[in-house]
Amino acid sequence: MNTNIPQPSMGILNRNESEDKFRLTRYAPSEEIGLFVKHYWIVSWDLTGQEPYWQDVIPNPCVNLVIQKNHTGIYGAAKYKYSKLLEGKGSVFGVKFKPGGFYPFIKRSVSELASQPLDISSVFDVETLAVEDAILSQEGAGSMVELAESFIKPKLPEKDETVALINRIIDRIVEEKEITKVDDICASFAINKRQLQRIFDQYVGISPKWVIKLYRLQNAAETIDHDRNYDRLKLSADLGYHDQSHFIKDFKAIIGKTPDAYAKQ
Repeated sequence: MNTNIPQPSMGILNRNESEDKFRLTRYAPSEEIGLFVKHYWIVSWDLTGQEPYWQDVIPNPCVNLVIQKNHTGIYGAAKYKYSKLLEGKGSVFGVKFKPGGFYPFIKRSVSELASQPLDISSVFDVETLAVEDAILSQEGAGSMVELAESFIKPKLPEKDETVALINRIIDRIVEEKEITKVDDICASFAINKRQLQRIFDQYVGISPKWVIKLYRLQNAAETIDHDRNYDRLKLSADLGYHDQSHFIKDFKAIIGKTPDAYAKQ
C-alpha cells in the first residue's frame, strides 16, 4: 500500500477542537486507479462514555464512495456545509474520486447524485452488505485499501482527458486565490463559458461558480481556525471580495453562521 499522504485541514471545520474526537487518515491509490481516485480515507473514533460529537465539514467538488454500517453508498458533491454525528465507537472507509473522476464509471451526469446516492452494486460487482462486512472487519488500513482496489480495478474506464482538464482547472482555483469569477477560468484556459458549465454539470455535479465559492470559503474558515482575531477586511479582500457584506453573506450561506460568530464559537 502506498504511504499515508498529507492531511490538510481544508474542509474540516474547527479542526483544533476535533483532533481528540476522531482520527482521519488518507492513503494514495495505485497508479492506474489514481487516474480517477484522489485518495482513500478512513475515519475512526472511540467516544465510549463520552457525549456524541457533531463534526462540520465543507464539501469538496468530489464524489465519495462511503462504506459505513447501514449508510454505504456513492454520494455526489454537496454545495453546503454538512454535519456528521459521531457516537460510541466506529469507523468509516471512503474512496474520494478526483473532481470529475467518477463520471467515466457511469457515463451520465453526476449532478443526478445530488438528490439520491447510488447503491454501490449498481456500479461495481459487489453486494452492499458483503462489502461492508469485508472492509469494516479488517484491522489494518492496507487490507481495506486492497479490498477496495480489488472491486474498483475491474471496472476502470479508459483514460478521460476531460477529467485531467477539470483537475487542472481546480488546481488553478486552489492555487490562485485571485481567481474569483468563472470568466477568469475561461480566459485562463481559453474555454467557452457555456462549454465549461456543461462539463462541470456533467462531470463534477456542481457549477464552476460554486467550486470557486466553496474553496474561497474553505480558505476563510481555515484562516479563522488558525487566528480567531483575524483581520476582517484583509481576509475578505484576499479572497477576492470587494464588498465585505457579500463575503459575510456567502460565508453564512455555506458555513451556517457569520465569520464573527464562527470565530467566537
